[in-house]
Amino acid sequence: MTILSANDLGHSYGADDLFSGITVQLARKERVGLVGPNGIGKTTLLLILAGLLTPRQGSVQRLGEFSLGYLRQEAVLTFAGQENGLYEEMLTVFDDLRRQEQRLRELEGRMAAGEMDEGLFEEYGRLQESYEIGGGYDYHIDIQRVLTGLGFSEAEWQMPLAHLSGGQKTRALLGRLLLQSPDLLILDEPTNHLDMAAVEWLERTLRTWSGTLIIVSHDRYFLDKIVNQVWEMGRNYLKAYRGNYTSYVQQRQLFWEREEALFEAEKSRLEKELDWIQRHIAGGKSDMAKGKLKRLTRDIILLQQVSVGTPLSEMQNKSWLEIGGRTNPFAVNEATVHLRQLQASAVRPPRLNIRLQAEQQSGRTVLRGRDLLVGFPDAPLFTAESFKVKRHDCVALIGPNGSGKSTLLRTFLGELEPLDGEYILGDSLQVGYFAQAHDQLNPDNRVLDELTQAYPLTEQEARSFLAQYLFRGDDVFKRVSALSGGERGRLALALLAQSGANFLLLDEPTNHLDIPSQEILQGVLEEFDGTILLVSHDRYLVDRLATQIWALETADSANTPWQLRVYKGSYEDYLSTRAAADEDAQSSKIATPKVEAAPAPQLDWVAELVAPPPAFGKRERQKMERRLVQLEDEIAEAELWRDQVELELAEVRANQDEDEIDRLDEELDAVLTDLERLSEEWARLSEQLI
Repeated sequence: MTILSANDLGHSYGADDLFSGITVQLARKERVGLVGPNGIGKTTLLLILAGLLTPRQGSVQRLGEFSLGYLRQEAVLTFAGQENGLYEEMLTVFDDLRRQEQRLRELEGRMAAGEMDEGLFEEYGRLQESYEIGGGYDYHIDIQRVLTGLGFSEAEWQMPLAHLSGGQKTRALLGRLLLQSPDLLILDEPTNHLDMAAVEWLERTLRTWSGTLIIVSHDRYFLDKIVNQVWEMGRNYLKAYRGNYTSYVQQRQLFWEREEALFEAEKSRLEKELDWIQRHIAGGKSDMAKGKLKRLTRDIILLQQVSVGTPLSEMQNKSWLEIGGRTNPFAVNEATVHLRQLQASAVRPPRLNIRLQAEQQSGRTVLRGRDLLVGFPDAPLFTAESFKVKRHDCVALIGPNGSGKSTLLRTFLGELEPLDGEYILGDSLQVGYFAQAHDQLNPDNRVLDELTQAYPLTEQEARSFLAQYLFRGDDVFKRVSALSGGERGRLALALLAQSGANFLLLDEPTNHLDIPSQEILQGVLEEFDGTILLVSHDRYLVDRLATQIWALETADSANTPWQLRVYKGSYEDYLSTRAAADEDAQSSKIATPKVEAAPAPQLDWVAELVAPPPAFGKRERQKMERRLVQLEDEIAEAELWRDQVELELAEVRANQDEDEIDRLDEELDAVLTDLERLSEEWARLSEQLI
């Protein structure tokens, strides 16, 4: 059932048209992801659909009554002038229930005072039923669940709204909207200001949302898990695709291919038409040629519309007036020029022609380490017991903000020394680094200067190369300080591409990139013939690239707040492993019924007469003692094996035999694991036999 309908929407700011020709319908319970390049007008469209902005063109119709909630990207002014605390603000959602609650207390007081009026009992019964159905016994639990899920600590629940930061206010507004549970919830970048745990909680919450959703987000993984429809927005169109984000990407590729084939076929047809017109315009078929020229003019105008981003499949059924065609046909020469200038369809966004090419191949082992302690002398951050990276691996380093992800990259770059332990970089490595803050860029330089100062390129070579990263014309003369976050990211990628590195350390490479640019970068990294260590909150990118997950998790000891744990496989594999561990931990917490034992009788005098019973039977004890002797022999053999492997490893390292180093590394890992298992079993048996 359609609840919202928009027809031929258009909007502009001053003389600049933002978008036009947007027509769309929204059905009840649909979960929509709205995607498109930065600056295309997604937020403006949301405001129009929410009734908060009047379009310059077209109309929006609400079909039926429904409640609507809207989350802006930034909610700094949302709570202006309010003196509520955070928890108190959440309580305002349940004002009706709280009034019912107060009335119930009044009625209970009257009944306790001895009033036995039948009408009193009837009112109390009706009110109590309404209170229960409305969630009166659960709303405090719901508030606590939402605030905790969105990352507010209990200490912050009473904080005045005026004291919250901009990001906290946005989270508070999101929490209030979730508690209100409107029929249509519109969210503009809801994952901004959320850490990973809060994003995952919001993801789980919205996955089971009973109402209708429209979401704008740069988090492709978030969209993939929640939406069942994607609206792709262009300058002159909005196209709906059924399915989640991954399904949308597949369907879109087919759509692009059909559009381009249709465009080329149509252009070829027009060229043949024009050839016929040129041959007959001055002959005996001039009237027919003039008629064809008029139709040719209309079709050329149609393809010109396609060249600026309108899908051809959506233009073919439009009338002449809807296309905005001219009534006077082109002259033959004019038609020839226009037809020659037609460009391929611009429905597919402009591509960054990025290619990361390693100049040389690295050794098979790129990085290894053991017992590493990372951080600062006065603030150790985490430990890493053992890790190993091979050529062509992609390691994704994930963890909470402040846990030390960027610090680890700086350690591997040699900018920081490890506090303890060691790491070894492999042979023939050329390391390339992409910094999250792009602090390797000089803000006073021009874009062109950044490239020519770093690499021996002529100005023309540098301009041609930068054009592949969409720095064209006067863009190359912009100061770095004047660039947007996305532009700085593109420039940093251009510098990285020139480096020829075979080991990339990437710190949040998709920050500030819109979804089309994220997709391009993903494709480039998928084709990179080297090794990658990636720090990213972009879970979609991590899931597509990672062969290992290095997760910074709460440490088992009190020496450091975090501990690095290595998980082999993709991000989905890591999530499955973590979910299984969480389930096991939860099961272990389930309390079993306890039976209170009766007080022990005071029979101390018996102990003097009777020896305590043995902990094990005689046969079992003998069996355990034999196993203990066997373990001691096995441990001695394993230690000899370890010493031999370490000796061989030292020799092959001196000869730089990478294949043999890798084989012996794996053998050493196996013997150390075996030795640890045997030692633990020996210690356990020894303790039991004491």
